[in-house]
This record gives sequence, C-alpha cells and structure tokens, in this order.
Amino acid sequence: MRRTAVIETSTQPSSTAPGNTPILSVQGLRKSYRTRTGDQFVLDDVDLDVATGEFVCLVGPSGAGKTTLLRCMSGLMPPTAGTVQVQGRVVDRPPAEIAVVFQDYSRSLMPWMSVERNVMLPLRSKGMPKTERIATAQAALIAVGLDGTGTKYPWQLSGGMQQRVAIARALAYEPRALLMDEPFASVDAQTRADLEDLVLSVRDAFGMTIVLVTHDIDEAVYLGDRVVVLSGSPTRVREEITVDLGPNRDQLATKALPEFVALRTRVLRLIREANA
Repeated sequence: MRRTAVIETSTQPSSTAPGNTPILSVQGLRKSYRTRTGDQFVLDDVDLDVATGEFVCLVGPSGAGKTTLLRCMSGLMPPTAGTVQVQGRVVDRPPAEIAVVFQDYSRSLMPWMSVERNVMLPLRSKGMPKTERIATAQAALIAVGLDGTGTKYPWQLSGGMQQRVAIARALAYEPRALLMDEPFASVDAQTRADLEDLVLSVRDAFGMTIVLVTHDIDEAVYLGDRVVVLSGSPTRVREEITVDLGPNRDQLATKALPEFVALRTRVLRLIREANA
C-alpha cells in the first residue's frame, strides 16, 4: 500500500529541519515510585533531544518505562529528578504546544458526544468562536479521511476510525509536537498499516514533530527518522539509530529493502540484549 497525501493545506512545514534546535529536550530525567522496600527507579538519567519536525520512535523491552517517559515528556507526570523542556521552557504541567494520542481510543473519546464535538473539545481552551471551531474540526476530519462522519458517535465507528478521530482531535488543536503511546496496538494488521501511512502523511502535510512509543520494531523503523532503543528497567537510552530510508516510504517496497531488514535486525538485537 503506497502512502499518499491525505490533505491539501496552506499550513507550511516548519522551516527548522530535523537535527537543529530541539523542540523537546529531556535532561537527566529520573522517575521513581516508593515501595515497601524503598524507592524503585523506572527511569534513571535519561537524556533525549527531539528536533523540530523530527519523527522519533521509542522502543525497548516490555516494562522498560516507555509510557512513563512519554508521560513525563507531556507534563502528565512529574519527574523525580531532571527536567523536560519544550522550546527551552521547563515543563511542570501539560504544555500548550503538545498533544497526546493514547493507545485506548475508546476511553479517550466521549461516547455521548458526536465525532465533530469530540474533535472540537480541546478548542474551547483557545477561545475560538463556535463557527471557527466547527470549521477547524471539519478540516481535521477531512485530513484523516473521515469527511462526513461528524454527526456520528464514536461507538458507531470501527476501532481504526475511532483512532482516526483521536488523531483528528490532536491535529485540530494544532500542536507543535504530537506524542503517541502505542496508538495502533488495538487494531488489526491492515488497519495498523493504514494508520501508519496516515500519520506519515499528516506529518508531511503539517510539518509536525512526532514522538511515538511502540513495541513493534517494524513500525518503529518504518515510521521513524530515528529509533531510540531504551534499556531494561531502570531505563536509560541504550542507543539512538538514524533511519535513512528516504521520505517516500511504502509498506511493501520499503520493508523489502536490505537496509530496512538490517535496521530491524539491529534494533531487535539491542532489545534482546536489554532483556537478557
């Protein structure tokens, strides 16, 4: 399945190419939880920079703290030590520049609200007039291929379509960075491939910075400009791998490339070593 653009938009991609000034910076991040036997560290001295417009995928062993790291980066969870900065400002609460898409789309959408109203929900905090909120929501739904579904309710849609609604809501908010926690884990393989290509198309159209947590190594290599491999708990950054597969990726052709296979093998080996 070839990836194609899903939106025509006047929004221009960021002029800052990946690799320049970081939009997100994690420095010396530590996170611990108190237990009966003392403090248990989940994250230990994590350093990570994400450049404007970059697509970074986080992978690692199960239970390594990937979701915890993402929650600290989004301001949803305070670190025990260290800092997270967005555009040079320390994060001590969810910053306006960031939107988050969670794995469990069924819990993130309001079932009593129409699809359009779900997408409009975060726009109230921006003080938009209602007509502008409606227009923005409709444009976001078109961007994710859901034109004409605004009057439906989430429970009337398939799982893949519900996750598209969650992505549309994030797009409508117009964040500088989008953080995604296993967003495609609950859908079938074909829908997963469609959503992967959708996210790449949206990233191209909006010039958006994306950080995605995934257990799927193929997904990480296919989507990412960079794959960050985390160690076992307590989590540190084990290795950062640049993915040089070009911008025009295809589910069949790209995954058949020798370079893709080599990268996948390298990431898998690192994760197995971390598990060991």
